[in-house]
Amino acid sequence: MKEKIAVGIDIGGTNTVFGFVTETGEVLHEGKIKSKGHKNVNDFVILLTTTIKKILNFELNHFDLAGIGMGAPNGNYYSGSVEYAPNLEWKGIIPFVQLIKDHFDVPVILTNDANAGALGEKLYGGAKNMNDFIFITLGTGLGSGIVSGGKLIYGHDGFAGEIGHTFAVHNGRACGCGRKGCLETYASATGIVNTVKELLNNCETDSSLRGVENGKLNSYLIYQEAKKGDKLAIEAFDFTAKILGRTLADSVAYTSPQAIFLFGGLANAEDLLLKPVKHYLEEYILNIYKDKVEILSSQLKNGQAAVLGAAALIWNEV
Repeated sequence: MKEKIAVGIDIGGTNTVFGFVTETGEVLHEGKIKSKGHKNVNDFVILLTTTIKKILNFELNHFDLAGIGMGAPNGNYYSGSVEYAPNLEWKGIIPFVQLIKDHFDVPVILTNDANAGALGEKLYGGAKNMNDFIFITLGTGLGSGIVSGGKLIYGHDGFAGEIGHTFAVHNGRACGCGRKGCLETYASATGIVNTVKELLNNCETDSSLRGVENGKLNSYLIYQEAKKGDKLAIEAFDFTAKILGRTLADSVAYTSPQAIFLFGGLANAEDLLLKPVKHYLEEYILNIYKDKVEILSSQLKNGQAAVLGAAALIWNEV
């Protein structure tokens, strides 16, 4: 009897990555195609499924395909559709599960990328022995997946757990969702860049970041300068941690998680972010939850996290 593998697909605004994953989390093969530049979504799906089939038929033909899991922005677990994703070329409601099923006779499951990441953390990362945790992705925006009682929370419509779009600052920064003050406008790579810009305009603190050319300021540069001791960069991280810790303190009250995992580019700042987030979480949290919630770095490998998370959709259910 052939060993089974799952395909994990992460659909991003620029690239779509995929991998072939065993039930134990070994990634046997990875690949990617461009998400942009196709005439329509059908052309994209044909290229994606044809590429996957070639690998299955010629390089991994000693395995059986158990199913295909997909993570995508605004992916709806219940409907199998990507709905009004702002950073994808295809607008409106795209029935991705059905489009993939037209090419494969196996289970196909879709959710948003942060939910997939949460399942990946549960099966392959630091949450293996946890039934209650929150998974936060800190990239260009802020995504989240909430696991309670060992199950991912989807809500009645498939869109539960959008912590990035809870209000962090009343009438604050404009968000891509059309509202103001959402958490992701402050606690994200984009958010910390805007924080530095505001600090540069509103204070006279000496900083090497003042000499950075317009358009070259990014979160990694801010991290590098903070590690060197730049006071303004450190202040930006502290402000980001305060907003994030305060909002997570509210989130804890809903599901009482054992831990909150931080993943993504900004989370790689480690002590510059994790320690102050923990400090502010404890400062703002309700007393019955104090000292009960860990703030941890994700144990998923950055390069494989998206693929592992998407494949986990299959191993979790099939």
